[in-house]
Amino acid sequence: MSVEPSVDLGAPVDTALAVEVINLSRVFTGRKGATVTALDNVSLTVRPGEFVSLIGPSGCGKSTLLRLIADLDTPTRGTIAVFGTSARQARVNQAYGIAFQQAGLLPWRTVTGNIELPLELHGAGKAARQARAAELLDLVGLTDFAASYPDQLSGGMQQRVAIARALAESPRLLLMDEPFGALDEMTRERMQNELVRICGETGAAVVFVTHSIPEAVFLSDRVVVMSPRPGRIRDVLPVRLGETGKRGENLREEEAFFRAVRQVRELLHGEAPDRLRGVETR
Repeated sequence: MSVEPSVDLGAPVDTALAVEVINLSRVFTGRKGATVTALDNVSLTVRPGEFVSLIGPSGCGKSTLLRLIADLDTPTRGTIAVFGTSARQARVNQAYGIAFQQAGLLPWRTVTGNIELPLELHGAGKAARQARAAELLDLVGLTDFAASYPDQLSGGMQQRVAIARALAESPRLLLMDEPFGALDEMTRERMQNELVRICGETGAAVVFVTHSIPEAVFLSDRVVVMSPRPGRIRDVLPVRLGETGKRGENLREEEAFFRAVRQVRELLHGEAPDRLRGVETR
């Protein structure tokens, strides 16, 4: 199957894009000089409001790519732009929020205190912090737990707090590294439903790392399939199953959903028949 390039490498940086990655490579050097190429010549764009999932085998560089976009690591070659600025400037501007597999909540702070933390670190006043935390608690459905501590919450509730904290400064981009990976299947599906709703209400773009094919299909506008190390983009599958912000849980029972899951699985295994040109409900 021929793959259309995801970015015009000769075009200037489009400041309307949430993320633009061009010819990105990351090579790690070990103590004895041995090198490992985690990413090789990766190019990708993410539009404002778009939900893009990265999926591939373990060690293919999904999390490395996310960390590079977040300016938590430095590329060996290539460029990254986030809303038209460098990844470093985007971090300074608080242009994105980030959530990991572990919620990473501070156990000595209440739910409200954890959500307020980024605002507090950047000098927001007490009244503004409290108002924003209350707004986000309502968004993630945890108003009744505002004064609770992390150890009083379930795993799914902790992840909702982590998402609320990532949204505290109203970022236009969310970077999420397997945020539901440690949850049981039922809780994971509920959290996927919550994330769909939250993204629909906030309009944030999302780059989402996952190992779950059904999760990637349910959440995404596009699924980016990566190859084994060195990580390259094997293919990009558009998923046309209705607006991502309005997808209901019944979608998981539809034939189009199962067809999309099958197509992503085939792409992961290197099978790319011409019929894999995106899926949509009919």
